[in-house]
Amino acid sequence: MGGAVPAVVEATVKQPQGFENAGKPGFYAVKPGDTLTRIALENGQSPRDIALWSQLEDPNRIEVGQVLRVAPLVNQEVVVQAVSKPVVSAGSLARPASSATAASAASAPVIANNKPMPANDSEINWIWPANGVVLAGFDEVKNKGLDIGGAVGDPVMAAADGRVVYVGAGLRGYGNLIILKHNNVYLTAYAHNQTLLVKEDQAVLKGQKIAAMGNSDAERVKLHFEVRRQGKPVDPAKYLPAK
Repeated sequence: MGGAVPAVVEATVKQPQGFENAGKPGFYAVKPGDTLTRIALENGQSPRDIALWSQLEDPNRIEVGQVLRVAPLVNQEVVVQAVSKPVVSAGSLARPASSATAASAASAPVIANNKPMPANDSEINWIWPANGVVLAGFDEVKNKGLDIGGAVGDPVMAAADGRVVYVGAGLRGYGNLIILKHNNVYLTAYAHNQTLLVKEDQAVLKGQKIAAMGNSDAERVKLHFEVRRQGKPVDPAKYLPAK
């Protein structure tokens, strides 16, 4: 007896967003455990800028295998249309990526802020971000910055003029954290604070108090201070003036 020939159904495999750019310069493929904040720090960029360049439909959600643009378009401005945009909060940007990351509520809008920044190292005049003694020096493996001692509430100051690109406590091991972008080359990070005194996208001046020292996510009161050159940690002592 003849029977109906079963239909052949071809499964359609959904590729992650941006998969066609995998391996290209200026792009990054999300790995398990990644957060948008850490990806931004490791690439010397703002989490908000990466969300904008990558045209994320929901910047609060990244997935393993998704390919993000981590460098700006060359000779091309990024324009935000005057329409409702998804929002990004510091906490949600710091949630680890998974194959099915849940979206969540957020509190701050994505803002385009792509004014040209100087890239010449000599244009930055650095100062010490705190007045305490150095507890631990730079080590590429064990300590990606300087640990500076002090008392609870001591002022933490911007080491140079810049723009605040991250404020929050979502990056494991850093406690209450502030990240400043100084130009197209340099970021600085200020960790373990007690109180954060600035907001994302705020312009700050060298020497401005941006936080109060504390021991959040640390064994003692201290400031952990990093200088990142194009996302790579470098020894801050080579940039700061001699004490």
